[in-house]
Amino acid sequence: MLEKLFKLKENGTDAKTELIAGLTTFMAMAYIIVVNPGILSESGMPFGSVLVATCLGAAIGCFLMAALANYPFALAPSMGLNAYFTYSVCLTMGVSWKIALTAVFVEGIIFILLTLSNIRQMVVNSLPNTLKIGISAGIGLFIAFIGCRGAGIVVDNPATLVGLGVFKGNIPLMLALVGLILMVVLQHKGVKGSILIGIVAVTLLGIPFGVTKLPKEIVAMPPSLSPTFWQMDFSMLKNMDFWVIVFAFFFVDFFDTVGTLVGCASRVDMLDEKGHLPKAGPALMADAVGTVCGAVLGTSTVTTFVESAAGVEQGGRTGLTAVTVGVLFLLATFLNPIVSMVPGCATAPALIMVGIFMVMGLERMDFSDWTDFVPAILAMVMMPFAYSISTGIEFGICSFVFLKLFTGKAKEISWIMYVLTALFIINHML
Repeated sequence: MLEKLFKLKENGTDAKTELIAGLTTFMAMAYIIVVNPGILSESGMPFGSVLVATCLGAAIGCFLMAALANYPFALAPSMGLNAYFTYSVCLTMGVSWKIALTAVFVEGIIFILLTLSNIRQMVVNSLPNTLKIGISAGIGLFIAFIGCRGAGIVVDNPATLVGLGVFKGNIPLMLALVGLILMVVLQHKGVKGSILIGIVAVTLLGIPFGVTKLPKEIVAMPPSLSPTFWQMDFSMLKNMDFWVIVFAFFFVDFFDTVGTLVGCASRVDMLDEKGHLPKAGPALMADAVGTVCGAVLGTSTVTTFVESAAGVEQGGRTGLTAVTVGVLFLLATFLNPIVSMVPGCATAPALIMVGIFMVMGLERMDFSDWTDFVPAILAMVMMPFAYSISTGIEFGICSFVFLKLFTGKAKEISWIMYVLTALFIINHML
């Protein structure tokens, strides 16, 4: 049945590999179950209801990705957009969370229409191959940076923006380094599930040090969803400020998703001979419908998660990986105490490992043409420096267009790249 549904042999994988990949992806992104409601609750939303909405929204998105595209990519409420939802829209602009949910809902509807009209697919496939490689490597650096922050290796420094963390007496940092070494050794020896094994090992090692907090219960009934379900407020539809909010959600979500899909697919050679992503439309539709469902349930924008790369690196190649993640999110509504016990120092080395995997794609970069590889490098470095995937894509596309124009290679620029460059400039000038 699994072979018929997911075409495992055709994609060079098997059920065991897919299940391990799904579990690895889930472990890498399970933090969202607690972090997302923690952020959204500051806008006035009830924590428990958002937790359930987070799990259900993620599960629906994963199932859609599997059913529509048969890709191993997992979805969940986006980190970054949830912060924009709370701190910019609700707290700074003074907009209620119900109106903010409406903006997310409208954004999702727009995405569905754009996907049906093939506009989103055209954007994905218009990116040059070198830029796709740069985006993939940039996402790798971005993920590795997040992992280093989570481990405490990199910390805030007022003088230099970032600095080295304190090692002395820092047990979580030491455990993270032990986990990273273990993962690298296992990967070197060709052990399948090396990242997952590392996560579990660090979680267990953290128990005697008090880093891993053992739950008082294993199973707990999920809170009611009713306080957030279909709690949207459409009263601001005629207000221009509302559409500014919608555009902000739309802009960031659009290019974060494009970057994640292209980056992960490029890393494992899922792109065709033209450098296009097959089934880009269905994959983007899963993202769009997931966002609409998430808004109805009561959570911010649902999008393809960059941590999907963790499962992809463990061999995930089909929708069975995404289904596994979705089922685990459903179980997490009841097994939240167990999921919550995994400490940040256990998932941090996993993110660093995934980042290393994705940067390895630079070996396919052609450095013979400066107008090709410089935009790719700019996209790569701006993602971690600006802490934004979409910003890296902006720099990559704009520099590509200007360099080609000023070197007499305008024929290599597609009309979509011109349109995107204009939109990026307008977005930052207004």
